[in-house]
Amino acid sequence: MTMNRMSSVGNCSLELRDIGHQFTDHPLFSELNFTARPGDVTAVVGPSGTGKSTLLSIMAGWLKPSSGAVVKTSIESTGWVFQNPLGSPLRTACDHVVLPLLGKGLRRAEAENLALELLETFNLLHVADRQFRVLSGGEAARLMLARAAALAPDLLMIDEPTAQLDMATAATVNAVISRIGQSGSIVFVATHDVSTREACTRVLDLAKFQSGRLAGAGHLGGAGKPAKAGSFMRRGKKLRGARP
Repeated sequence: MTMNRMSSVGNCSLELRDIGHQFTDHPLFSELNFTARPGDVTAVVGPSGTGKSTLLSIMAGWLKPSSGAVVKTSIESTGWVFQNPLGSPLRTACDHVVLPLLGKGLRRAEAENLALELLETFNLLHVADRQFRVLSGGEAARLMLARAAALAPDLLMIDEPTAQLDMATAATVNAVISRIGQSGSIVFVATHDVSTREACTRVLDLAKFQSGRLAGAGHLGGAGKPAKAGSFMRRGKKLRGARP
């Protein structure tokens, strides 16, 4: 099933031009150049301390870089999927996807039909009528991705979607991570998970931009991808259920 963007993506793009940042005497990265367009799902990777969370803040407009510029073209909305799934305990999985669609002006029947299509895309159709509080960790994480797809922001940040999941449960999330780009959003995924990195369509490795070294900006997925990425906002370490 192909998810249709609720609004035209036009010439939407995000461009990082010679971005650099440092905290007092601690340089993070420099001369970082990268361009992302609708449908790109980019893994932001690199060893701890390379500035992954800082870069997400810069791209979101929450932090001004020490040097360079972030050029946003036709980007009017930014969304986040945090590593700890946040939902309404008594609302159903379907409700979580329907509500943002109603907020976009869709009628109830149309919103429910589209929500069910999205749930099917993220392998959640079988839990459509279950309350959020009884979903497994993998189901809750995938539901947050489905809801983000329904919102279809121009720019979407995903913070370590598998950080609090066991390997088997994380695999169910990685299996659908690339589908989030089908909504037409520009997507960045901070991750330490090699499998999550491989599920993305592009990779931005901050290790290549340390100490003023410029080693090229992310490239298409597949063989030869650089290494992993980290988190943006850490919110508690309680593991969700181990069921996939």
